[in-house]
Amino acid sequence: MVIDMRFTIAVLVENKPGVLARVASLFRRRGFNIESLTVGTTEREDLSRMTIVVNGDEKVLEQVTKQLNKLIEVIKVSDVSKDSVERELCLIRVNSPPEKRGEIIELTNIFRGRIVDVARDSFIVEITGDEDKINAFIDLMRAYGIKEVARTGKVAMVRGGKQ
Repeated sequence: MVIDMRFTIAVLVENKPGVLARVASLFRRRGFNIESLTVGTTEREDLSRMTIVVNGDEKVLEQVTKQLNKLIEVIKVSDVSKDSVERELCLIRVNSPPEKRGEIIELTNIFRGRIVDVARDSFIVEITGDEDKINAFIDLMRAYGIKEVARTGKVAMVRGGKQ
């Protein structure tokens, strides 16, 4: 029996146009689904870091790693699934009737979130954390009426001096 796991892969790539498309195309051609993908520049302007979350077994991880390493623009591929710090960012626009504002503010504070916009009938809450924390907060906000959710993918770094 094959057990699917969730792998987080950090990919250091040249910061050039078309690299993201080539990486995404590689996954598409191989039939692998990207569950989450974030990209940003690094401490060096000429390099970007992709954090890719993919489901599969060890064989899928091995294939993805091999295929990524074949791309000319790829500098380094690392499995950062274990012993890493992982975070997501989420913005949630939630209904905030006057009689419920205090409750929403209190829950936001408990989850160490921030209210970043206030309108007559809604708040936009910013929350960061691991996937479980964000999912739990979203579930609580459903009771107030969620109008919109924008969520980043996962970013991750291996703990300590390990690289």
